[in-house]
Amino acid sequence: MSEPRKLEVLRAIVEDYVHSREPVGSKALVERHHLGVSSATIRNDMAALEDEGLITAPHTSAGRIPTDKGYRLFVDQISAVKPLSAPERRAIQTLLEGADDLDDVLDRTVRLLSQLTNQVAVVQYPHLSRALVRHIEFVLLAPRKVLVVLIANSGKVEQRVIDVGQDLGDETVAALRTRFLGALGGTRLSHLAQALPAVVAATPHAQRQAAHALALGLEGLAQSSREDRMVMAGTANLARSNVDFPLSIGPVLEALEEQVVMLRLLSEMAQDHRGVAVSIGRENPYDGLAEASVVATGYGPDSAAKVGILGPTRMDYPTTMAAVRAVARYLSRILGP
Repeated sequence: MSEPRKLEVLRAIVEDYVHSREPVGSKALVERHHLGVSSATIRNDMAALEDEGLITAPHTSAGRIPTDKGYRLFVDQISAVKPLSAPERRAIQTLLEGADDLDDVLDRTVRLLSQLTNQVAVVQYPHLSRALVRHIEFVLLAPRKVLVVLIANSGKVEQRVIDVGQDLGDETVAALRTRFLGALGGTRLSHLAQALPAVVAATPHAQRQAAHALALGLEGLAQSSREDRMVMAGTANLARSNVDFPLSIGPVLEALEEQVVMLRLLSEMAQDHRGVAVSIGRENPYDGLAEASVVATGYGPDSAAKVGILGPTRMDYPTTMAAVRAVARYLSRILGP
C-alpha cells in the first residue's frame, strides 16, 4: 500500500469513527469515501494498518477503530490549523471583550471553549512572575483596619483587610499609600518581598508599625497572586461521553479535580509548528488520562500559561485545534499591554 493511500484510509477511518462512534468496516469506507479502490483492496489496506498498530478491532466486530498511534499519525498529518468561521470568530470577540477583569475573562474563556468543542475546557492563570505592580490602594475601614489592594499590570486584583496594630487617620493612610506606591509602582511582583523592607525603613518612626503590617499584607497578596491555578468548565461534557471511557471516567475527573496534575501536564506540553500541543491517550504521563486527549496552546505575552481542552481520544482534532488556537489568540489580544 502506498504511503498517501495509507494516510487517506486512516484519515477516513478516524473521521468516520469520530462522527459515528461505531467501529468502521471496509464496506462503509468504500460507500462513504471516494478512495478509488475496491472493498477487497481496502480490507487489505486495513489489515496493513492493523499490523502497524494504527487501528485495532475493539471486540469481535468486523469494524476497526484508531489506536493512540493511529490518532497521533492522523494529527501529525494535519498540515495547518484551519481558521474558524467568521461568525465563530465574532462570537469569541464579543464574549471576551465584554469581560470586567481577569477572573471574568478566564471564566468566559473556558465556558466559550467548552461550548465550541463540547469538551472540558481549562485555562491556567497567567504566570505572574513577570507581572508588575500597577497600583496599590489603602482604604481605612476602622482606626486599626485597612483594606490593602494590589493591582498587577496583568489585570489581576488581590485584596485583604489588615490589622495595622495602631490607630490611623485618613491622612496618614493616604500618605502611606503615596509612599508605598511611589516606591513600588512598576516593581515585579516576584521582587516585591525584597523591595518592601526599604520602604518600611524609610517610613517615619510614628507610622512604622503600621507600615510593617501593610508591607506584610502586600507581600502575602503578591505571593497568592503568583500561585499556579486554573479554571475549568464543561465537565458535564465528559459525563455525556461516558461510553468513550470504557475503563472508568473516575480517574479523568480526579485528574481535573487534582489541579496540580493538569497544571503539570499543561506546563510540560510543547507546542508544535502549528502553534498547538496535542497529547493523546497513553502519551499522557498520568495513568488516569490514558483514555483522554489534551489539546492546548500558550497565551499572553510570553505564552507561558496555557489554555486548552480535555476530552476522549475519539475527538474532532482539526476543529478542536482550531478553536483552542483562536480562543488563545483573542485571549492574548485582550490581556495584551
